[in-house]
Amino acid sequence: MNSATTLQQLQHGSPSERATAAEYLAQQGPAAAYAASELASACGDTEEVSNWAVAALEELGPPPSSTLDALVRLAQAEKPLIAYWAVTLLGRAGPDAKVHQRTLANLLQNSGDLAVQEKAAWSLGRIHADSPQATQALQRAAVSAESRLSRVAAKALQQTQT
Repeated sequence: MNSATTLQQLQHGSPSERATAAEYLAQQGPAAAYAASELASACGDTEEVSNWAVAALEELGPPPSSTLDALVRLAQAEKPLIAYWAVTLLGRAGPDAKVHQRTLANLLQNSGDLAVQEKAAWSLGRIHADSPQATQALQRAAVSAESRLSRVAAKALQQTQT
């Protein structure tokens, strides 16, 4: 199966074709990075497709720079699992995603999903965010009553200062 066919099936195939495509990508490991945004989007699909998409995403390294704009759009998705994985991939992109620190800071402050907030804080640290908005969002999160969010934000603040 070639990459174009796989992406076509993942996006437009029947439920079983989408699941097969996601499973194929999961077996590709880091080589499936070209499908990063499509896999994040597939997290909102049927349970089987979503499970395979998450399996593939767990094995991906940094996404290609060409996928970052699509990931920023997905990071703002209403479905928390899609947003979570898009934010995770932005963090894995490291400094390449630094231009998107405003979106991550907004998610840290305004997401209704704690896991997305935590991952946004983690991602801000990974990209070495340095905007006043990002610093302020991390400082607020570092004193959150949510202990894990507080720890992740405090660590991210340290990463942004090095």
